[in-house]
Amino acid sequence: MKIKQQQPTIALDSLGCKLNQAEMGILFRQLSDWGCRLVSPSQAADLYILNTCTITHIADRKTRQKLRGYRRLNPNARVVAVGCYAERAPDELKKLEGVDLVIGNDEKVRIPRILENSGYLQQGMETPYSHLHEESRRTRAFLKVQEGCRNFCAYCIVPHVRHRPASVPVKSILEEIKQRVAEGFKEIVITGTEIGQYYSDGIDLSGLIERILAEAGVARLRLSSLQPSEVTSGLINLWHDPRLCPHFHLSLQSGSDSVLDRMNRRYCTGDYRQTVNLIREVVPDAAVTTDVIVGFPGESDDEFRETLDFCREMQFARIHVFPYSSRPGTAAAGMPGTVSATIKKERGQRMLALAKASSQSFIERFIGRTTEVLFEQESGGLWSGLTGNYIRVYLKNGSDLTNQILPVALSKPYKGGISEELEV
Repeated sequence: MKIKQQQPTIALDSLGCKLNQAEMGILFRQLSDWGCRLVSPSQAADLYILNTCTITHIADRKTRQKLRGYRRLNPNARVVAVGCYAERAPDELKKLEGVDLVIGNDEKVRIPRILENSGYLQQGMETPYSHLHEESRRTRAFLKVQEGCRNFCAYCIVPHVRHRPASVPVKSILEEIKQRVAEGFKEIVITGTEIGQYYSDGIDLSGLIERILAEAGVARLRLSSLQPSEVTSGLINLWHDPRLCPHFHLSLQSGSDSVLDRMNRRYCTGDYRQTVNLIREVVPDAAVTTDVIVGFPGESDDEFRETLDFCREMQFARIHVFPYSSRPGTAAAGMPGTVSATIKKERGQRMLALAKASSQSFIERFIGRTTEVLFEQESGGLWSGLTGNYIRVYLKNGSDLTNQILPVALSKPYKGGISEELEV
């Protein structure tokens, strides 16, 4: 590849979901192929690109803070905002001091060419678009296999900023996974806006997983978030293959049927319970993790208690707790019964306390057992990694364990995870 002039130094940054991370991986490879030098977003660069998040008002605030902060690293840098916030409120970001260019979700695949047309890149050789690449320094590769959602849950901005549901062809997915495996990645994470809605070439998500396991040579395969209705017996039975990580993230949002109805979630707690029971019947050691929103409009004390009780019953391995955040343009934004910030904070604290106890209880089930861990990084002489069922584990070891899957004896709780001894 011949570059006429030196390309700028570029820093890529991301907020929000695993799909955003996967998209930054795509852009990393595209810009590398274009001849750019990529650096950490904590370093000085000529150009900063942030994949934004707008799922809550807190995500909006973090986005604005990051965009302003890049100029402190290099006052002369150019700053580009892309992604969901850019799609929802482009004019708002264009007015933000220090932001030079705003690119929505529909234009993400053309970012290098847009940067070139804007004078931010020199003319380069554009390579064929890859859906799935990401930075090679990581131990797991996030693969974007699907995008778009038409569920329109009452609180959610995502269908408004990620339109036109589409799935990546099976052939493209298999080719990319084989390449990532050849590059040394041990774990592949299937991600998208709604991966349970995957459908391409007459193949659904179950069929895609079967093809990956049969043809791609993966050591570990992990799925991102699923809806309860998408977990069928046919899908779950695939977990008899030990390469599938026993980790299921099932978004709950509320444990009260009346709140779920107002949220337009299209299932009840009975449906959710049945799904969790099915998972645990087939995959006894599975981690079931979830999201819960507290303070949804009209949520009463009784409805919140129902959610607490249901989460306690489900014994989740991890609960991500979010205070409700009104998003302009969503159905919930116009609902009566606003819950005060004080009450949302108090409910959030109670739910977090339950989440901590539930997580600790799940972790303690595995003390004294031996399991495989994919080690990721070392800090202060302590290596850390994840089990297949998403328990963070720590090991003091002088060797380089990066990107190795090793059997370990789990010994005692440590820092919200488990410390361990290497099995020899």
